[in-house]
Amino acid sequence: MTVPTAVWPGKPQPLGATWDGQGVNVAVFSEWADRIDVCLYDVRDPNRETARITLPERTRNVRHGYLRGVGPGALYGLRAAGPYDPARGLRFNPNKLLVDPYARAVFGRVDFDAPVYAYRVGSRRADLSFDDRDSAPGMPRCIVVDGRFNWEGVESPRITWPQLVVYETHVKGFTMRHPEIPEYLRGTYGGFAHPVVVDHLRSLGVTAVELLPVHQAVDESFLEAKGLTNYWGYNTLGYFAPDTRYACTGPFNVVNEFKGMVKALHRAGIEVLLDVVYNHTGEGNHLGPLLSLKGLDPLAYYVTSSESARYFQDFTGTGNSLNLDHPQTLKLVMDSLRYWVQEMHVDGFRFDLCTTLGRHRGSFDRNAPFLDAIHQDPVLSRVKLIAEPWDVGQGGYQVGAFPVDFSEWNGKYRDAFRKYWKGEENLAAEIGYRLTGSADLYQLSGRGPYASINFVTAHDGFTLHDLVAYEQKHNEANLEDNKDGADDNNSWNCGVEGESDDPAIVALRERQVRNFLTTLLVSNGVPMLLGGDEIGRTQRGNNNAYCQDNEISWYDWNLDERRKSLLAFTRRLVRMRMEQPVLRRRRFFRGEQIWDSHLKDLAWFRPDGTVMTPEDWTQPFVRSLGYLLGGDAIATTDTQGNKVTGDTLLILMNANHEPVEFVLPAIEWGRDWEILVDTADGDGRTGASTPAGGKLTLVDRSMMVLRRPAFAGGAGGGG
Repeated sequence: MTVPTAVWPGKPQPLGATWDGQGVNVAVFSEWADRIDVCLYDVRDPNRETARITLPERTRNVRHGYLRGVGPGALYGLRAAGPYDPARGLRFNPNKLLVDPYARAVFGRVDFDAPVYAYRVGSRRADLSFDDRDSAPGMPRCIVVDGRFNWEGVESPRITWPQLVVYETHVKGFTMRHPEIPEYLRGTYGGFAHPVVVDHLRSLGVTAVELLPVHQAVDESFLEAKGLTNYWGYNTLGYFAPDTRYACTGPFNVVNEFKGMVKALHRAGIEVLLDVVYNHTGEGNHLGPLLSLKGLDPLAYYVTSSESARYFQDFTGTGNSLNLDHPQTLKLVMDSLRYWVQEMHVDGFRFDLCTTLGRHRGSFDRNAPFLDAIHQDPVLSRVKLIAEPWDVGQGGYQVGAFPVDFSEWNGKYRDAFRKYWKGEENLAAEIGYRLTGSADLYQLSGRGPYASINFVTAHDGFTLHDLVAYEQKHNEANLEDNKDGADDNNSWNCGVEGESDDPAIVALRERQVRNFLTTLLVSNGVPMLLGGDEIGRTQRGNNNAYCQDNEISWYDWNLDERRKSLLAFTRRLVRMRMEQPVLRRRRFFRGEQIWDSHLKDLAWFRPDGTVMTPEDWTQPFVRSLGYLLGGDAIATTDTQGNKVTGDTLLILMNANHEPVEFVLPAIEWGRDWEILVDTADGDGRTGASTPAGGKLTLVDRSMMVLRRPAFAGGAGGGG
């Protein structure tokens, strides 16, 4: 029903529109509003307003009312009346329809050709002017949702940190071109739940997917003017609503479709992590549209300039920053996070530009309100929390500075190995730290190696294929004169810019790709693969494909033999990681013997087979080294308290542009070694063995992983 049979006072909690079986309770926060109206719309004709109800009660700055007879599927929006005084930061305009910040689903998109701005665009007074035209024809509608869902007893697989291998991907990009997914499912949550997708992820061996933003987002007007869209979705409109762009069953069933995707992945033993954008919204700066928070209480929800409340502070590069110093904004974010965990069953979050969330009175503070709230929250403190530890504001780069609850995208890991495999100097100590879990960044804060989310490539930047094929960005398709995106990528094209059919260049590039993947999977910490890197995905040199909702971003599943070989190689690497406890340690290395171990837990070697000295680490030309991981020197026990043992691994790395001969460590470090991985060979050349004290030649820019089986009687298990 789109007209209530009665309007009662209702309750101030929970916020949003909540159906109880008989009607809908609506509760909206605004400290400064004089009146909040709820507008109901005809489902068959969403432009026809069927009722407008002023919320009758106010409790602690929350307006609320109960709409008896209104139920799931009803369309609604909000209007807020109050002072219009942009100089004081107040922008109330009851002519503008607003999206409920707590809406569970959203119908329609923002039309920037409609009067969705509070002011007259083009006026000489800019945002100080007032626009009295109705924005409803250009605004989305909120949907009342019935949250009931049959999970069939499927629960989270609860992957432990040592077992975590993260796969960062996009719901649409992964599925849009897959020939084995029915066309009507491509690009949707339903498509991502398809057995073909699940089978690929399981055969690859990943244990968690990290989905690019799925919160309801809004496209920027400047992109729409160019015929482009915000494909990545880092421009949030609704923090509780799954983006209906990815709903094959339509906006009225989007919540159930998303839950069905989570259920399918959980049933397969794969966790679901969400990339979330609580640092800003899609309302832009003071000249941006009036869509939701800005029309309800901008002084509460946004950080305003210390010089004038008319302007927003911008730590994000988008025009605004959410004000998590304000208790109501903090409540909004915490309520949203708990909703996605408790109702949608997701397993954790990657926080975009998390430094902004950790700012207190403008500066980063590891005891900021948001970070403290997470720490004490009984729901959120138990899920996986990953910070992108930077923003664009002053003091924004905070890698290693987050509190104990958070793991972090380790940008120093990415930069170190891009430079190393490119052949730069003075990196020995840096890569030593990064290979072993970055103790220099995380140990003092009480965190372990799994605080480090290791990655070489991510959605923001080159794909792995492009990292070894391009030295310059090629973002012309973004229609910004190639001025957008990072200029400093630490990439190397192996001699030719772009695609090449030169066999020598192609072979070198493929070897470099295998080097990066092998490095990632043998490093201590949590490996994160960029989706599509395992099949050689290219974006044609575009390192900022945020607006490319097309074949630049969509995965190409038409694999030739080379790409099939890369996929098989990646699968073997992930499997090797899962089989080797020394690659999944929960504690940092000590460089000494543990308990009654025969070997040290970690030892470093020069190519001549001797142990590295402190002076060796300072030599500028150290591009070749080896290190040994003692399989019987793992300083943790399993869940039953038993000592964890496994194979001992020897890893040899040569970033020189020439072959280097390695002398394997002397007999006391182990007898025969089996070669598990050789990146000089596309098939890995596994199974060959070589004796202790023998010699192996690593071709230019290559690495090997060798194994000495565990001592007889040793127990396996996770580190």
